[in-house]
Amino acid sequence: MNMGGGAAGDSTATSAVSQLTHTMWQRYQHFLDKSTPLVLYRWIFLLVIAFIYAVRMYVVQGYYIVTYGLGIYILQLLIAFLSPQIDPEIQEATDGPALPTRGSDEFRPFVRRLPEFKFWHSLTKGFCFAFMLTFFSAFDVPVFWPILLFYWFVLFISTMKRQIMHMIKYKYVPFTFGKQCYSGKKATPTDDTNTTRP
Repeated sequence: MNMGGGAAGDSTATSAVSQLTHTMWQRYQHFLDKSTPLVLYRWIFLLVIAFIYAVRMYVVQGYYIVTYGLGIYILQLLIAFLSPQIDPEIQEATDGPALPTRGSDEFRPFVRRLPEFKFWHSLTKGFCFAFMLTFFSAFDVPVFWPILLFYWFVLFISTMKRQIMHMIKYKYVPFTFGKQCYSGKKATPTDDTNTTRP
C-alpha cells in the first residue's frame, strides 16, 4: 500500500481549492472596489434584489421567520447608519471633541458609525442570505405572520423614536446635502455722525 500518494493528492486538492477560493475572493473584491463610486447603481441593484426577494416570498407564501430576521437585521443596520461614530453621551463624559450643538460652534462633518458603502453591502448580503434560506424547508416555520409584522412595526417605531430623540438632544442630522456654507456675522454699519468733515 502506498500511503504517501494519498496525502500528496489531498494536499494538491486542498491547494487547488484554496487557489480557487482566493481567485474568487479577489474578483469579488475587485467588483466591490469598482462599484464604490457608483452609488445610484448600487442602490438600484439592491432594490432589484429586494424586489426578487419579495416576489419569492409572495410565491412561496412562507418563510416568515426568515423575513422577520431580515427585518430585525435591517433595523439594526439602519440605526448604525443613522448614529454618529462617537456617541455624544460618551463624549460628554470624556470631555473630548464633540458634535457642534450651537451655530457658533466649529463645523465638524457627521461621521457615521456604519458608512454608506458598508450599509449597502451588508443589506445586499442580508437579502442574498435570506433568499438562499428560502430554499431550505427547515426554515419554513409555521407562524401567524400578522403578529410578527405588528411586533416589527412596534420595534421599529420605538427604536426610531429613541434615535430621533437622541438626534434632537445632541442637535445632529445624519444627512448632508451638498457643501455646507457658513457666513460670518454681518458687519454692523458704523455711525459717521460724530466725525467732523473739513
